Amino acid sequence: MNKDIEIPSITVDYATTGSSVKSNELGMREMQERAYEKRGEQYLLIKSPPASGKSRALMFVALDKLENQGIKQAIIVVPEKSIGASFNDEDLSTHGFYTDWVVEPRWNLCNAPGTDGGKINSLGEFLQSDDKTLVCTHATFRFAVEKFGIEAFDGRLIAIDEFHHVSSNDDNKLGAQLAEFMTRDKVHIVAMTGSYFRGDAVAVLSPEDEEKFETVTYTYYEQLNGYKHLKHLDIGYFFYSGDYSDEILSVVDPNEKTIIHIPNVNSRESTKDKIKEVNHIIHELGEWLGVDDDTGFHIVKTAEGREIRIADLVEPDTQGRIQESLRSPEMKTNRDYVDIIIALGMAKEGFDWVWCEHALTIGYRASLTEIIQIIGRATRDAEGKERAKFTNLIAEPDADQDSVVDAVNDTIKAIAASLLMEQVLAPKFNFRAKSNDSLALGGYDYGEQGYSPDGVNIGYNEQQGQFDIQIKGLKEPSSKEAQRICQEDINEVVASFVQDKTTIEKGLFDEEAIPEEITQLRMGKIIRGKYPSLDEEDQESVRQHAIAAMNIAQQAKKVLDGDTGLKNTALIEGVRKFAMDVRELEIDLIDRINPFSEAYAIISKAMNEESLQQIASVITGKKSMNPEEARDLAKRAVQFKRERGRLPSDASSDPWEVRMAEGVKYLARMKSESMHE
Repeated sequence: MNKDIEIPSITVDYATTGSSVKSNELGMREMQERAYEKRGEQYLLIKSPPASGKSRALMFVALDKLENQGIKQAIIVVPEKSIGASFNDEDLSTHGFYTDWVVEPRWNLCNAPGTDGGKINSLGEFLQSDDKTLVCTHATFRFAVEKFGIEAFDGRLIAIDEFHHVSSNDDNKLGAQLAEFMTRDKVHIVAMTGSYFRGDAVAVLSPEDEEKFETVTYTYYEQLNGYKHLKHLDIGYFFYSGDYSDEILSVVDPNEKTIIHIPNVNSRESTKDKIKEVNHIIHELGEWLGVDDDTGFHIVKTAEGREIRIADLVEPDTQGRIQESLRSPEMKTNRDYVDIIIALGMAKEGFDWVWCEHALTIGYRASLTEIIQIIGRATRDAEGKERAKFTNLIAEPDADQDSVVDAVNDTIKAIAASLLMEQVLAPKFNFRAKSNDSLALGGYDYGEQGYSPDGVNIGYNEQQGQFDIQIKGLKEPSSKEAQRICQEDINEVVASFVQDKTTIEKGLFDEEAIPEEITQLRMGKIIRGKYPSLDEEDQESVRQHAIAAMNIAQQAKKVLDGDTGLKNTALIEGVRKFAMDVRELEIDLIDRINPFSEAYAIISKAMNEESLQQIASVITGKKSMNPEEARDLAKRAVQFKRERGRLPSDASSDPWEVRMAEGVKYLARMKSESMHE
């Protein structure tokens, strides 16, 4: 692997204020206090990053519901047994709370021996008991609901951890059961997720059910900015040729605490022999000295003469022993307990290794949610840990056409994950329309010149990690749902946008693509599909807010990165500089920016010219107008006529106006042909 092609897509610096890890008089950290303030809500959704303390937040909320809100019992539901340890007994009173969190051993079904059938019966016994708390897996809970019925859980709190596993898809049983619980309306529900979009392709909740939830949002930026130690986070996608395991040291530093997720055996990066791959990686890292008798970890001597400890979670014969070793208290207290963990399907969500500095994923994982979770393994705060990084290693295409098509798909997915993470890691953008009577907001810093009634205003609240950005011509949301989406769910919209294959292909590789086709037509289509209940005005408002968030983040990066794409983004200063470089920050200007242009600038340096040409030929071979696009263009043409008093002209020097005119002609031709049939 050639180190010259290592192109990190984003580096974010944080202030390390210590606010997110500081506790109040009740022993609650910032996020937990925010959740506790909403403890009286019947339906509560907590969106907060890994390591922010969601498990303990739930304990505080659940104990109050049991003590003060008349709730009979609390049932904690986790996706897999290993995560159940997050809800073991916790001493809360020593730190200021009025009681402790206690789960009787027999009711922590994640730890209990026996079959699923026995655990289902145990849950039934718990419902008949006077005990207050139980922990079980999603699977156990699903089967128990099927066996005992929805009514058996009346008057209880159901807390669902890793909520992104649930969806409103008819095939998702837990999602269907959740809808039934909400229809009956006899339980309290607390849902928690460390992902900032719920369901990669299918929404977790129906819009009607989602409206019933009170949301507590704690952003990645708030979490990381409030750490004591971790100051820098790098997110990168790198391309390689040949066998990844031959040159693993090009991206792995044996001196960094690293989790390596090897590729799925069905992916094109895999050699189809996962055991051989692990052995090859260990060989590349150094001289194998044997296996530690106590832990089962491999002992390897590096080229520098240092002995490192490697945990192999791929080998099935030793997997159970290694898992047990990784549950040791030393994982939290001893930085040198283990150095590198090699995994395939494990060590993702809920896996707590505070010392992890590098999460390396080889090949693209099927889900952006999964990537968010993997990144979270490296974003814990720990003494002596100032920098963390996530690397996605992707195979570069060769001359074979089928391989090129596969490579295009993987490349697009990797870039999509990177673009989404740029939004997730940034401070929150709050947009409002620019008007003559607009006023400065309290607590926001508007730069050296201060707030200007006539100028461009970009305010930043460092404590909250939020921007106040005024945009001329911005359409404000009118309905309560549209307001909620613009406030809470813009990252959800961006996730859908960057995952749309046609959109990102056109934005990245179609040299003739007109930015408005992407920002207006493609994003507009996604908004209509995602929020069909909104009227056209609110759909347009959501579209404008989402494009503004994405393009301002991308342009801020461009302003500071220059042509290299390698420097720290310093997003706060970049947003201000971009805004000050334009005469007026207006929505038409934002719509005329291709949101994928900066990603292309990076990938064009990461791939050789032949590969780029191959990919471009695959994409451009798909170009054509279809009736749906023509209708969307015609709608934009009607709006154009309202604003300018004439229809778009195909003789215009503006390519977007020409494209709208082509859409009108396409529809007219279709109508004429249908009349003559």
